Amino acid sequence: MTPDPPVPPDPPVPPDPPVTADWPVSPDRPVTADRPVTADRPVTADPPVSPSAGPDGSVGAGSPDDLARAVLAALVAAGVTVAVAESLTGGLLTAALTGPAGASAAVRGGLVVYATDLKAQLAGVPAPLLAAHGPVSPGVAAALAAGARDRLAATYGLSVTGVAGPDPQGDVPVGTVFVGVAGPGGGEVRRLALAGDRAAVRAATVRAALDLLLAALRARSPELRP
Repeated sequence: MTPDPPVPPDPPVPPDPPVTADWPVSPDRPVTADRPVTADRPVTADPPVSPSAGPDGSVGAGSPDDLARAVLAALVAAGVTVAVAESLTGGLLTAALTGPAGASAAVRGGLVVYATDLKAQLAGVPAPLLAAHGPVSPGVAAALAAGARDRLAATYGLSVTGVAGPDPQGDVPVGTVFVGVAGPGGGEVRRLALAGDRAAVRAATVRAALDLLLAALRARSPELRP
């Protein structure tokens, strides 16, 4: 009687292939927008700046709700759109613009770029400009407006940057704010010297930005003037 032949061992099981994404993942790559910022005119460190607001912080009549409705009506009447890049207001400006019913007809959206690095990464503000002049400067306000306009594909870009308090930012005092607009005819930056606490500065900044946009719309379309 002969013994049974030895049983061969099972063949080795190949390991499961590694799980991969459908596209290469680069976790350390900086976040950038899909396209570079373009503007109707070069963004410089010192664009034209309109005079400051008065010492009482007044920047025009009308509540933000009233101004937002007037801005929306002007945007719709002109057949144009707006996008926002905001810093110290933290979304309040976009919220004001989207408050009135029907805002989707003219408001493209907003970028809340509170951190300095996000001003470059999301809104396209040139890093050398930020390094040379800091985040609160007329050049940065101009670049933010141009970036919002370009990256959100709007007719107009609207921006705000400043110091709401309670503490100054380096040598920039509380209440220093720049609001900017960029549109088909170029752009404008206004310097504000606002009084009051943090909430008052932020509310006045929203009102000033709406004022600026409405003025730009009426300057380009005289039929919109009251």
